[in-house]
Amino acid sequence: MAKRSVALFLLLTSCGHPGGVMTPVSISSTPPTSRVDMLVATTREPSGSPATLFNGERSSKPHLTQISISIPAKREAGTVQWPKRLPPDPATDFAVTNVQQIDTVAQGRVWFRQHVNGGHALVFIHGFNNTYEDSVFRLAQIVHDSKMQATPVLFTWPSRAEITAYQYDKESTNYSRTALEQALRTLAADPNVKDITVMAHSMGTWLAMESLRQMGIRDGHVNSKIHNVILASPDIDIQVFAKQYVEMGEPRPKFTIFVSQDDKALAVSSFLTGRVSRLGAINPAEEPYRSKLEKAGITAIDLTKVKTNDKLNHGKFAESPEIVQLIGQRLMTGQTLTDSKVTLGQGITAVVGGTVANIGTVAATAVAAPVAIIEQPVTRRRPPRSANETLDGDLKQQTLTQ
Repeated sequence: MAKRSVALFLLLTSCGHPGGVMTPVSISSTPPTSRVDMLVATTREPSGSPATLFNGERSSKPHLTQISISIPAKREAGTVQWPKRLPPDPATDFAVTNVQQIDTVAQGRVWFRQHVNGGHALVFIHGFNNTYEDSVFRLAQIVHDSKMQATPVLFTWPSRAEITAYQYDKESTNYSRTALEQALRTLAADPNVKDITVMAHSMGTWLAMESLRQMGIRDGHVNSKIHNVILASPDIDIQVFAKQYVEMGEPRPKFTIFVSQDDKALAVSSFLTGRVSRLGAINPAEEPYRSKLEKAGITAIDLTKVKTNDKLNHGKFAESPEIVQLIGQRLMTGQTLTDSKVTLGQGITAVVGGTVANIGTVAATAVAAPVAIIEQPVTRRRPPRSANETLDGDLKQQTLTQ
């Protein structure tokens, strides 16, 4: 059964774009292109090649780089235009136009001051199976398509970008917890930063939650400049998330999660982790999740009915033009999702304050259970505990002794 699931996962995640796209190319004024400038912090090891910059191994020292990416004018929103050959053509492809290493915090502050956008900062943490360049281009696409008014900061951790390296990648997120916490603290200490949105995807949501929890344990609460946390397709055990959420202390940032019950990647993750439900695959309109989300003040947006070109249904938050604009134009600015100005076109529902709100064109209804990648039954030694039973205790602070 395990071989069968991995084989299907390999088939679904195969991709054909070339690697080694980080070498800067020159760009002319015609045809017109857009530019995204970002600051990139990483715990990856330098590759020694300007074509890749960093590999998937772990570095004992974090590194900081400023990168500029050119985006062609003619393209389909929600997609990354990878070059078919190297060097990339800025007229048709995403292309790196500038790379510069930053050696000190002071240099980083200078860069931020030069690229400040209303004092708002977005920190993005990518997911499983991503190269350095994958994460750079994905953030550039999100920033461009969302039209967000924020300075983009990427935190990229050591992923080997191999399907069979799931456990290595997971341990790499643990390896990177303190580095991300320090990056967030450094950013929050910058007087040019008014507020921070943390947005994480897939396995990167585990890293984000662990770092915020760690910060909360040190200080009693998360830094007050961190206003929003957006978790897309969170690959986190539901019970563990409840503990992380409580242990980061109060007051907490505003949390928004994107879920989808047809997420094939999370179905495989659930199998690999012992058939434990993942947060990103729940139906937030059903109990006990609806009540628990209301109690915690967490907004859940259900993307099950959203259709994109993603074969795994795991990257809908970035590949749907409407959703990525929702992130940039409303979630990051703290606006409500229940007013008449929010009308999305693909039958999207949100659970806000315990109320199921229709923010698309299809009424909110119960949806199918998570997709079953493994068709054969799994023998259980004991029946699983219900979500209601497990979450009741996990949403309370617990002490070792009375």
